[in-house]
Amino acid sequence: QVRLVESGGRLVQTGGSLRLSCAASGRTVSSVTMGWFRQAPGKDREIVAAIRRRGLTYYVDSVKGRFTISGDNAKNTVDLQMNSLKPEDTAVYYCAARDRLYPLASPDYDYWGQGTQVTVSS
Repeated sequence: QVRLVESGGRLVQTGGSLRLSCAASGRTVSSVTMGWFRQAPGKDREIVAAIRRRGLTYYVDSVKGRFTISGDNAKNTVDLQMNSLKPEDTAVYYCAARDRLYPLASPDYDYWGQGTQVTVSS
């Protein structure tokens, strides 16, 4: 069992930056695939970024060049650095984890956090 707790969501202005953090327990982040998802009101949940061992990463096209996913083995956290934020980035952001070695872009995850709200004002 893996427990995930997100933090860092808040209100930020367009063009601003925000760093989300996901604290994991029950498994080391380096031993599983970790992902960040988001769900905006009225929209389906979408994968934003993912990372797994050896630092392999994936980003959805809409965030490439603006968001960076990284893992901290000492803290057992996975962070999502978000720069140049846009109003369309407004959503609840979820952290997720899985053991299986699916392609990084796969949205199939086993464990989920409770989410943290990110609001980007125009």
